[in-house]
Amino acid sequence: MGEPVTVVIADDQRLVRQGLRLILESEPGIAVVAEAADGAEAVALVRQHSPAVALLDIRMPVLDGLRAARLVIEKYPATRVLILTTFDADEYVYEALRAGASGFLLKDAPSDQLIVAVRSVAAGDALIDPVITRRLISRFALAARPPGPGEVPAALSALTARELDVLRLLTRGLSNQEIARELVVEENTVKTHVSRILTKLSLRDRVQAVVLAYETGLVVPDPRAR
Repeated sequence: MGEPVTVVIADDQRLVRQGLRLILESEPGIAVVAEAADGAEAVALVRQHSPAVALLDIRMPVLDGLRAARLVIEKYPATRVLILTTFDADEYVYEALRAGASGFLLKDAPSDQLIVAVRSVAAGDALIDPVITRRLISRFALAARPPGPGEVPAALSALTARELDVLRLLTRGLSNQEIARELVVEENTVKTHVSRILTKLSLRDRVQAVVLAYETGLVVPDPRAR
């Protein structure tokens, strides 16, 4: 077995932190290395421990989760940020995604979903819940004018037609394997396309790609997704 996935947990409620620790440490290969009661302490512990994942509550005293996330992403980019929230449509969560957080999770999510989220984020993937992401973007993104037929948003002009296809499928929350099935290509081909999309657009991960796709008008949120 390789090195464990190390995690710093930050939440101002001690019982919540203890519950999260119990869930994560019940899983082989995950180690909680520290707990923080506020955002400033969380940033200090990330600096001290260099964890693979920082699990940050969005609402904390001293320094809220959004500002803590921005500091971690800016100063300690090797640590991936996973946001915890009790709100499924919160502008702070949206801003955290724009800042480069690798995903977010509702506090009442099932235990197995928390474990999958931590492992996925640590592996460099992004946790995208397509329904909640669409709701967030629909409510808070100031999307540009949608392009006309045959047009490509200027911000995405560096992408090829196939890369645009892949980006549209990413906004549906599809995995590489699912995208490969949709496009009838090999999964490795999809991985290459995703990597090129992120490189060309100077994006950190799939979450930022999804946000950009909505903000540029490439994909228009479904008004029924509330």
